[in-house]
Parts: sequence; structure tokens; C-alpha cells
Amino acid sequence: MGKQQDEFLMYKGKPLVRSGNTLYYGNMSDPFVIMMQISSSHSGYDMEMAEKVSIQLLATDTNLRPKERIIRKSEKNGLYNALDIGSIWLERALSGTM
Repeated sequence: MGKQQDEFLMYKGKPLVRSGNTLYYGNMSDPFVIMMQISSSHSGYDMEMAEKVSIQLLATDTNLRPKERIIRKSEKNGLYNALDIGSIWLERALSGTM
């Protein structure tokens, strides 16, 4: 299992995986993960930069309906702000202090 995690980009000790405009932060084997969707971007510094990012704290329990899996959601300006609040939500949810 450690070998597989080494293949992912890690942020604060948890995997960060991107598929198109959607990013997942956290271990899918944990009870919660963060999903971030980039809804708009702009060009800058010779690359596309995220402008509006939707964040959701999701339960990984597949027995729940999709709407029940959403624990918290918000929208932030920029990927850094979204990842920052997402990491806080995830840590609190996993520690049970939410």
C-alpha cells in the first residue's frame, strides 16, 4: 500500500489527485474526502490558473445517497484558498471535532 501512495502528489500527508477540473484530497479508505471542482479559470504566468473553486467535504460511505454524502460545501477564489479550507475541514472531520 505504501508503494501506491508514493505515486500520488501528497499535500500535508494525504494524496491529492486530479482528473480534469476535479481534484480529490484525502484517502478514499478514510470516512471523508474533499472534492474540489474548478468552475472558472484565467490565463496568467503562461498557464491556466483556477479562479472559482467549489469545495465539498464528502463521506466515502457508498451506502449513502449522493446528497447525503455531502457534509459541507463552499466556493472559494483560487485553488490555494480552496485547498487550505478543505484541509482544515478534512482534519476536523477525521478527528471527530467538527
